[in-house]
Amino acid sequence: MQTQHVKHFTFLITLIAALGGFLFGFDMAVVSGIIEPVRTQYGLSAAEEGLFVSFALLGCIIGVAFSGYLADKIGRKKVLFVAALLFWVSAIGFSFSSTYTILIIFRIMAGAGVGVASNVSPLYISEIAPAPKRGGLVTFYQLAITIGVLAAYISNLFLHRYSLAHAGTGSGVLHWLFVEEVWRGMFFVSVIPAAVFCVLLLTVPESPRWLAKHNRNEEALGILVKINGEDEARTEFGAIKEAFTQREGGVKELMQYPLRGLLVMTMVLTALSQFSGINGVVFYGPTILRSAGIVIGDVLLYQVMLGLASMVFTLIAIWKVDTLGRRSLYLIGSAGAAVSLALTGLCFAYGINGWGMLVCIMLFLLFFAFSLGPLKFVIATEVFPNHIRGTALSICIMTMWVSDWIVNLLFPLMRDGLGVANTFFVFSFFCVCSYVYAKRNLFETKGKRLEEIEQFLSSETVKGEVKIG
Repeated sequence: MQTQHVKHFTFLITLIAALGGFLFGFDMAVVSGIIEPVRTQYGLSAAEEGLFVSFALLGCIIGVAFSGYLADKIGRKKVLFVAALLFWVSAIGFSFSSTYTILIIFRIMAGAGVGVASNVSPLYISEIAPAPKRGGLVTFYQLAITIGVLAAYISNLFLHRYSLAHAGTGSGVLHWLFVEEVWRGMFFVSVIPAAVFCVLLLTVPESPRWLAKHNRNEEALGILVKINGEDEARTEFGAIKEAFTQREGGVKELMQYPLRGLLVMTMVLTALSQFSGINGVVFYGPTILRSAGIVIGDVLLYQVMLGLASMVFTLIAIWKVDTLGRRSLYLIGSAGAAVSLALTGLCFAYGINGWGMLVCIMLFLLFFAFSLGPLKFVIATEVFPNHIRGTALSICIMTMWVSDWIVNLLFPLMRDGLGVANTFFVFSFFCVCSYVYAKRNLFETKGKRLEEIEQFLSSETVKGEVKIG
């Protein structure tokens, strides 16, 4: 009975924390439905279109930059609440912006919310998860992202059809928001999950590792008992306190061996996963499919299908990450993503439209969803010592958003300059690089407590350098 209670408690707080991932996915994907009307309404060039999307990513970088420091100072839970507020305020502000400049300001604010959530949500989940289930529970964050993406696609499709059905039939603020300028309404609906996230965060505990770090030992132990049961909780609490006998860590320490090798590995894997072009596919989905001759109504329906596939495929990662392990899934996924992106490029090159192209894109989403997508979060939250994990994860997530900013800034220029086919070939090349690098450098961490991984890495040193690979 106690075991069932422990499982339910851990699962519940994981789901609440993963709502940050839902809002992340919704915010990123909803843009796919508003790029075209915003570009038309404001007469944006290809470069300006790229800037419009990339301003949100600039906000992500800003959010990551301060979230790691704040998470270490005031706690994971409070910083997640900051993310929820940023989502809520930006959704309202963006929807009612009167000028393009104000629109950009609230896009940056929304991006900051995404940046905070992308850093602190997986960090929090990794610190409350029992070791045997940690990979799967952290992957729930990626599942929440895909659910958010799917929800945005369904919402966009519904509101687009609603606006067509009610065009010229009403007046007032709601008619303006959901019919006349429906792209505003597409963004406005994120107010609801943001408010729910704010309320539910009031019910979750603080990270036991953060509490132990700040000598709130009774609170930390009490939460660990709820997560792991009495015996395992005391063992884990002892390991946590022993790990925190080390000095406070900072960026300077990360620049020294053995941590420098780990930081380089996680940053490279993170950057290469984003250079696969996943957010280009998410943000510019309608543009990509329109290039294949698919009309706008069908594009939104196709996106719902792609979002549903991505969500289902992520379940494979949750199912297998703690049995097959991180390294095997990463290698399989990188190779499969490279092949499927190359096939997508060939579809564009030879004019293979419709279902043939859709299957190729779905294959890419399949391989990304159970490997490159979730595993960068799992790996980055596992390999660094407790006392420096927040700072290290911030740098890795910062790498992700800088990489995304580059991809989304350049995607319209690559699409118009190189052509869509060659753009997908470039993305495929980066997946090949990801496979080669992971094969040489990535090691297995499944089933170990965070403190056990720390001890393992400390023992696996030769001449001050971590054996990676």
